[in-house]
Amino acid sequence: MTTRPALKASLVFAWLALSPSLALAQAWPSKPIRVIVPFAAGSFTDVLPRVVLDQAATQVKQPIVVENRGGAGGTIGTGAVAKAEPDGYTLLATSSAHTITPAIYPNLPYDTARDLSGVGSLGLSPLVMIIAPSKGFKTVQEFVAAAKAKPGSINFASAGVGSATHLGAERFIASAGFEATHIPYKGGPEALTDVIAGRADFYFCPLGTALPQIRSGTVLALAVSTPKRATSLPDVPTTLESGYVDSDYSFWVGVFAPSKTKRDVVGRVHDELHRAMSAPNVQKRLGELGVEPMPMTPEEFDALVQKEIVTSAALAKAAGLKPN
Repeated sequence: MTTRPALKASLVFAWLALSPSLALAQAWPSKPIRVIVPFAAGSFTDVLPRVVLDQAATQVKQPIVVENRGGAGGTIGTGAVAKAEPDGYTLLATSSAHTITPAIYPNLPYDTARDLSGVGSLGLSPLVMIIAPSKGFKTVQEFVAAAKAKPGSINFASAGVGSATHLGAERFIASAGFEATHIPYKGGPEALTDVIAGRADFYFCPLGTALPQIRSGTVLALAVSTPKRATSLPDVPTTLESGYVDSDYSFWVGVFAPSKTKRDVVGRVHDELHRAMSAPNVQKRLGELGVEPMPMTPEEFDALVQKEIVTSAALAKAAGLKPN
């Protein structure tokens, strides 16, 4: 005859057998976690995740190893995550450039929307249009007027073809109606260096990267890309209020997982990221980087990506964007 404790134990084991996703979520993480950043070290898309993930690692008591795997507009690193084991131990930290890749890389070995699922946003950063003070312009309107007066004489830097810094600039150029030659760099630090030196005329740089240079006077900020002014640069106008319709571009950074990852595990990762971003030390650093909060559930994040894939495709077509 089965004893009551034995019966209770058998029911527990049966329940766990029928609920593998719950058991997996409770066990996660039981080993180190790898997060791939598909862009160069030192870029904003690299710096921001490290701030949050360092804190998350202390919370989950497991190492979180960030691996930079750049190239091909972020598609090499992204593809590695799309094909990884969907167990919550290989994740992707990338930017809003993620939504343009289907439009400019038609033969991707993965499906941007179908093979990756949103886990959570790490925040929103305005892109700030910066120039070297030696260029002699004080306002964005002066800059645009000069660009129109000498068609083809202006160039602009970006962190690579299809990067958020590229898309932000292209959206502004299309709205303002002038011509500019694109100079793609290997990463954000290289682009910033050439803007400071005056070799590149302008750059839509992530605010956190540009802030120290703006405050030191090394570069001049003409406008920010977001619909509202940046908290860290209250005196710098937006491109919209400067008179350029449909010129705004929101640059976000977020975390993704292979799409077949159990939803309970996705939820657990999301909760740990949210908890990490709420830590006082992280909040302080995010403020220094000019990051604005962008709270979203995994489902809301997926919906945003789906929407932006459509809008980014329209931008790519209008701008004639092609990979290197």
